[in-house]
Amino acid sequence: MNADKPTEYDFVIIGAGAAGEAAAHEAIRLGASVAVVERELAGGSCPFWACMPSKALLHAARVHNHGGKYPWSRASDFRDWMINREDVDSPSDQSHVKSLEDEGAEFIRGNATITAPGTVRVTADGQTDRVLRGRSLIAAVGSRSTIPHDLPGIDDLEPWTNRQATTARELPKSLLILGGGPTGVELAQVYARYGVPVTLIHPENRLNHRDHPRNSEVLKRTLEADGVDIHLEERAEALIAGRDGAAHTAKLSSGATATGHEVLFAIGRTNPLADLGLESIGVKLHKGRVKPDDQLRIAPDTYVVGDPAGPEMHTHLAHYQGEMAVHIARGEDVRPDYTAIPRAIYTEPETAGVGMLLEEARKQGLDVFEEWTDLEKSAKGYVTESFGHATVVVDRASRRLVGAFIAGPGAAEAIHEAVLAIKAGITIDVLADTIHAFPTTSRVLGTVFVQAARRMES
Repeated sequence: MNADKPTEYDFVIIGAGAAGEAAAHEAIRLGASVAVVERELAGGSCPFWACMPSKALLHAARVHNHGGKYPWSRASDFRDWMINREDVDSPSDQSHVKSLEDEGAEFIRGNATITAPGTVRVTADGQTDRVLRGRSLIAAVGSRSTIPHDLPGIDDLEPWTNRQATTARELPKSLLILGGGPTGVELAQVYARYGVPVTLIHPENRLNHRDHPRNSEVLKRTLEADGVDIHLEERAEALIAGRDGAAHTAKLSSGATATGHEVLFAIGRTNPLADLGLESIGVKLHKGRVKPDDQLRIAPDTYVVGDPAGPEMHTHLAHYQGEMAVHIARGEDVRPDYTAIPRAIYTEPETAGVGMLLEEARKQGLDVFEEWTDLEKSAKGYVTESFGHATVVVDRASRRLVGAFIAGPGAAEAIHEAVLAIKAGITIDVLADTIHAFPTTSRVLGTVFVQAARRMES
């Protein structure tokens, strides 16, 4: 690195994923000087090993499933094109780097460690390359797939994470997926639709168990229709590596076994905070995590954004927090608002949700009720031969929407009416009086708004 370059910045941002990029671009837009340190690829997981390749593969699998000419070779090539990995083993992040540098940020590739308030040491190949000073530090280090290294037998095989599953150029003979959250269910559909025998193990009593039960049921129905063998309320207690091309075996908590030539771990995410040097600024980790205040602050002039900040892990939330931290660091009296975070699963059909489940709202002391309708019996369900639902949770006292959940075609798009309604405090009366185009999934949601408004009148 060029030792003549300045080492004093308004912002030193550790991590160039969704949160770090958003923070850098916003800070530069507001006239600040910025250094961004990234140990791997600018852009983070989303464009290379998560959101973009998985959605590209889901698209390919959907076309293939409906009889289109989309063999795995074409799907793999399309996925590689999406992540700039054509004819090379590793993707290129140069478009992300160029975007930062063109706007005026200094991009530094290396490992960053906080050594004192406002001070970051950057190392590469074990050597200290730079010491940076920032008026504000933003930790945007993202997360990585959790691998339970204490699971007996795991060291005898090479487990897959989302990285291997979204970049494979050859289909596995069979796939065992541990974990039925967003990653597990989306990749289960991809590989099952390409004819791979898929077994999915999930320790809870329903898939994507933090979502609405009707969404969980839709996911189960669609995956089983695709041929996925689903085992709920089961967990792997040991692995036995297959030899000479044989499948690996998982011993399950019930005493049964499940097999797969590849084993994909989709059991959660781990925040890489332990080596960040947070102890140098008086920040202690609790079970590997930090707890920022309501302005994303973990120490004076030091902020955490993205996956390690919580309360959920989404690219769109990371982007929001990255920009928010910049405004807070500049002295604005603003705070992130988490009341309307959209969530979506991009299987076919899609599932989506925002706000609180019925029981969550009741625990908050709200007098709420739930209304729903069956999408399969709607015009949208008829013309698309699809199934799903639309469900809303309404607070009687304020007459406002506090939760909404949809499964069906375009659910991830349709949910944003409910996102805005919860964010803006729009009443169920206004929502019921809103005209929705026919026949759409949004109209199915509008039908439930009408049902809820009529229920308030009775």
